Amino acid sequence: MKKNFESLYEALGGTYREENGHFIPDITPPEQTDYQIGKYGRMYLNYIKNHRRGRYTTLLTEGTLNARLHEIDLEVNEILETIIPRLATERGIDENLKARDMLRWVDEMNNIKASAEEFVLREVIYA
Repeated sequence: MKKNFESLYEALGGTYREENGHFIPDITPPEQTDYQIGKYGRMYLNYIKNHRRGRYTTLLTEGTLNARLHEIDLEVNEILETIIPRLATERGIDENLKARDMLRWVDEMNNIKASAEEFVLREVIYA
């Protein structure tokens, strides 16, 4: 089968191959990274899949989805590593309390972690 016209794809340098009478564009997907994605990267993925379909599709088709999820995961973990000790210091949660009253220390640290996670979810994941 011979085509009598040049498509925009061909005018821009694209090529086709013919298979069983059908013209199939010669395209290859972009290279993608293969980072391990942690908790916060998975949370971001779930959010953009369900609430930001355009952003998800763009990252997927550009081949940058895995790298972006990894970046989000690293960013959130870095923020948490900064915020949690600062909040503990501000609230007076230290090794002395841990030695005196372990259950209270655990309760306070869990509260601080939950507060810090709420902050990063609002400011990074759902932004």
